[in-house]
Amino acid sequence: MFYSFIIPLYNRPDEIKELLDSLLLQTMQNFEVVIIEDGSDIKSDKIAEQYSDKLDIQYFFKENEGQGFTRNYGMKRAKGDYFIILDSDCILPTHYLETADKEIKSRKLDIYGGPDAAHPSFTPIQKAISYSMTSLFTTGGIRGKKKHVGVFHPRSFNMGVSREVFEKTGGFKITRMGEDLEWSIRIQESGFKSGLIEEAYVYHKRRTDFKRFFNQLYFFGRARINVSYFYPKTLKIIHFFPLIFLSGAVFSILLLFIFPVPALFLVAAYGVYTLLIWMDSLRQTQSFQISLLSIITSWIQLTAYGLGFLHEFWKRKILRKENNIDYYPQ
Repeated sequence: MFYSFIIPLYNRPDEIKELLDSLLLQTMQNFEVVIIEDGSDIKSDKIAEQYSDKLDIQYFFKENEGQGFTRNYGMKRAKGDYFIILDSDCILPTHYLETADKEIKSRKLDIYGGPDAAHPSFTPIQKAISYSMTSLFTTGGIRGKKKHVGVFHPRSFNMGVSREVFEKTGGFKITRMGEDLEWSIRIQESGFKSGLIEEAYVYHKRRTDFKRFFNQLYFFGRARINVSYFYPKTLKIIHFFPLIFLSGAVFSILLLFIFPVPALFLVAAYGVYTLLIWMDSLRQTQSFQISLLSIITSWIQLTAYGLGFLHEFWKRKILRKENNIDYYPQ
């Protein structure tokens, strides 16, 4: 089977170089690389040229449309039997494609997803963000673990689909704000076989500071509501957890000024929760510094996601306003 790596790109020439370097080291080389520059101001064509004699590589430049439709553009021009969609800020372990290939064939998967992990070279903040983005205490463990809460849906930072899936479903229907989740649900509802390949992980770079991480998770919270616009039944009680967490924190602070004794029980509950995060992160990372940073990133994640979720829920579910900015019908 021949594979096509589909990589949308926007103003990130340094990142694509690291990704291409990791593709050079794959133990299985039966693939091409399709890079689609989505209207970037800082192009990566020169970098792509540097690898033209080392990799089977196609480079395209198009006007900016967002990552969803940019991936569609690449898949329409790809030669592979199977498309592997990656974010440009990923680095692959050498065994990635060989591992994915074996699982796809043995399990006959039409679509798969893999987890993301922290590379040893990542900064302490990036490693703390990686923890909070994959922890059972913050996400329910839904990002690429066998034991997770809810149905596993492959995400586009590390996602593979067969050519048949793309041709029969038409690819991404929206270009941002939960575009990968919407497509994953639609693929599975179409009867295609989906699965998690836990060992087909990628080293996924994280935001390098707290502000950027906050903005990213605020957007993720909005995206969850955007997806529920297409699939209302997919909005589960677990998706309200960050909003409940945030509301409870605010309520406990206000309650301190009115009924201080009952409020202390709520504050203590949040203290225990924070302690559990610290202990779990320390166990996983074996780093006192990263475990302390994990407390900050976990609180940022839940707060930002909760605010974004509330913003979009109020606009779309209460005020019944259409999203004219982030939703692009194909």
